[in-house]
Amino acid sequence: MSTTSPRTDPRVLRTRQLIRDAFIDLLQEMELEKITVNRLAARATINRVTFYLHYRDIPEMIEKIAEDMINEIHVILNDVRSQSRSVDMDGSILVKILEHIAENQKFYKVMLASQRVPVFTDRLMDLIVDIITRRRENRDDSSSSSAVIVPKDIAIWYGSSAFIGTIVCWLRNDMPYTPLFLAKQLSLLFRLHQNTNKLIDLE
Repeated sequence: MSTTSPRTDPRVLRTRQLIRDAFIDLLQEMELEKITVNRLAARATINRVTFYLHYRDIPEMIEKIAEDMINEIHVILNDVRSQSRSVDMDGSILVKILEHIAENQKFYKVMLASQRVPVFTDRLMDLIVDIITRRRENRDDSSSSSAVIVPKDIAIWYGSSAFIGTIVCWLRNDMPYTPLFLAKQLSLLFRLHQNTNKLIDLE
């Protein structure tokens, strides 16, 4: 759940979770354009008035759910950064993100793998781009022995797209690998590209 201050009433959180779950269920059954407030309210076992107490309309609800998704991942990132002292902090971040996705696989299968609601893929892409960009900016340029022949923005696009694409394929194939195994393979791939073509700078 997203962090708020002051603390959100548990009843509010429960109602929003009911609406979110109903939205995911309906997306598995029909196109986004066919989902109405009436259908959402009925599936969530609430009334229309209750829905409008939380959201102005369905587009605002979608934006808020996407925002909550990113906030949840930010909490994970902050926890890893505050607790990890190892040189493999990025590897720990990968594991935690993938574990979070696995624990919420129904949500991510619908929102990412089905590609029915692009805003979720866009928000996650923005987050990964930000992570990769920060890693590049924090790198000591003097440690680079060979010139980067690929423009920085292209390298970042490549790295973030590869990461999101791998997650989507992982979900579509019913997660045949554990989060830990997949994180290790991604770390190896990132390191391979860094040491050869200097394309990705996540490690």
